[in-house]
Amino acid sequence: MGPDLDIMKTEQAELIAIQALGHIAADEELLFAFVDLCGLAPNELRARAGEPEILGGVLDFLLMDEKRLLSFCEAADLKPEIPGLARRLLPGGEEVHWT
Repeated sequence: MGPDLDIMKTEQAELIAIQALGHIAADEELLFAFVDLCGLAPNELRARAGEPEILGGVLDFLLMDEKRLLSFCEAADLKPEIPGLARRLLPGGEEVHWT
């Protein structure tokens, strides 16, 4: 049921985010909410969909709402913690240690 953090690579994280973007794009209401949140026009989103920063934003969008996250995980047959693990491997998802 999907990769574990120990073996997950950036490429796998990007593939999970691309799956998530497809899930979002298939639901008009979700797509409008995502486009509104990220501030990109739909054509700009299409043009930049493969960029790691955009993919990180896709996972952020899912992780902001448990219902969205669980819906995606069920559709993609992933454990609910996998998108969060994937997010950590994309730009902006690094853990911050304040020491």
